[in-house]
Amino acid sequence: MTKERLKELLKPIAEGLLGPQGTRRGPEPPHYTVRPVGMIVEDLCRIPEEDWAIYAFSREPLNGKFTDEQRRDLTRQALACGREYAEKLAAQYGMRDPEKLAKVLGVKVDFPDMPQSTERVLFAEFREPDKVHIYMDGVRKGRILLSEPGVPHALTGQLDIAKLLIGHELFHWVEEKYKKEIWTRTYKIELWAPRPLHNRSGVGVLGEIAAMAFTKTLNNLPYSPYVMDAFLVYGYSPEAASGLYEEMMEKAGRTPRLPEAPAPAALPDAEKEGGASR
Repeated sequence: MTKERLKELLKPIAEGLLGPQGTRRGPEPPHYTVRPVGMIVEDLCRIPEEDWAIYAFSREPLNGKFTDEQRRDLTRQALACGREYAEKLAAQYGMRDPEKLAKVLGVKVDFPDMPQSTERVLFAEFREPDKVHIYMDGVRKGRILLSEPGVPHALTGQLDIAKLLIGHELFHWVEEKYKKEIWTRTYKIELWAPRPLHNRSGVGVLGEIAAMAFTKTLNNLPYSPYVMDAFLVYGYSPEAASGLYEEMMEKAGRTPRLPEAPAPAALPDAEKEGGASR
């Protein structure tokens, strides 16, 4: 699998929680072996949070400015930032439910069926200054998949898809509110500029990584919400989700399974939770 072929396949699908892609036009897309959705989430739920660094940064325009070591270090800091603000708000308001927390913070959440633009598939988005849209077409498709073999065990009964999406988008409101102090906004890298000028830029993916940790913490999940990228895409295209699964596994340094391959030995719950949060 090449990055170019995967991008071609995924053109009609939004990049999960990370934003939209355009609609596919033109020749027949490449084909990938379709995996059962249970296999996909079982394998992806085993990936520790920090091991999503390479995948997350692959969506960052400034990705080429960093080494793998820097990507992992920045990912650790972004995860810590997301957890910190989740715990801070949960303690301040005495609640962890993302929907209720949004309400007390004055963030308006609505649940339209689909985005106004039909040129993309999108699951949720934050619009400044204080609106979160959760698109229910994708949520409903995801809820149907929750009963597929292997999915309930992997994703646990704690998962509420809509609340996970709310939590992710709510962090972007948090970033705006605390933009002068929050690490994901204050961190900058130096880009080239003729001396004595300086050209410093933020790194957008850090906010996305932190948003994942933020909603993971509020929803008390034992796995990275990046799993939702492939899981929710599966509701629209099992083939596209299978291609995305391949990319995710490879970027995490793991070998994607074929449908007939046996599952790895089951992890005890305590070990699973520890692995997902280290």
